Amino acid sequence: MTHGWLRPAWVGWMALWAGVSAPAWAATPAELLTTYNTQAGAPAQAARGQAFFTTRHGREWSCASCHGERPVQDGKHAGTGKVISPLAPAFNPQRFTDAAKADKWFRRNCNDVVGRECTPAEKADVLAWLLTFKR
Repeated sequence: MTHGWLRPAWVGWMALWAGVSAPAWAATPAELLTTYNTQAGAPAQAARGQAFFTTRHGREWSCASCHGERPVQDGKHAGTGKVISPLAPAFNPQRFTDAAKADKWFRRNCNDVVGRECTPAEKADVLAWLLTFKR
């Protein structure tokens, strides 16, 4: 894992030049949540995140279709059957520690689930809910 204070200064400049809205790396899921909250212009609501995660949005799958209703254990991709590591950060410490990776997967999975990219508020709500799971 790369921490912000270890990455070279040019990484920040490249992110600005490329129009990346989140930092290239987030040291913690809480920092990424802060970024999403800032982008959304309002604080996240975990209950709204749970509802978003478990509901189908006019598509074949919900987030829970692959990650499980309680994403604290391995899931399975509904189409390919590939095993997916737990999504809740307390059960998988690598989750949501790299903003670029989190944004990539939000983009891909939101397209499958809602047919578009998720808004910053939707990302914040889901992440806030995922952070409620404790070991």
